[in-house]
Amino acid sequence: MLRSILGAASLAALAATPQVASAQDAEAGAELYLYYCATCHGLDATGHGPMAGVLLIPPTNLKALAPSDGDFPTARVVARIDGRDPLVSHGSPMPVYGPFFEGNYTAIKTPAGQPILTSKPIADLVAYLKTLQEG
Repeated sequence: MLRSILGAASLAALAATPQVASAQDAEAGAELYLYYCATCHGLDATGHGPMAGVLLIPPTNLKALAPSDGDFPTARVVARIDGRDPLVSHGSPMPVYGPFFEGNYTAIKTPAGQPILTSKPIADLVAYLKTLQEG
């Protein structure tokens, strides 16, 4: 009887514990890309957006992030988008939309299995960028 009560209490406590979401939505990432990234990186993600000419450092071709003989650089891409690895090509760290990409945390994994805590919008953007790779 005591085991049943403890087991039920444990299950109830586990269910009440907030879980970190791990699903990435590439379709949502595509929408975010068009709204936040295409101005610099272009609709085709090759780095030729309408604002590319005014940046001090040309935007990256986002279709060539993963080498043909390697894995997608998840940690580097997340760090670049969230500002841990700042790129000051437009006068401020990327992204210029910083507050939007904060909060609502989720965990994603690198190809080696290392978990990275990031926001849900960034996780979705990373999922979309993975679909674009031509390498």
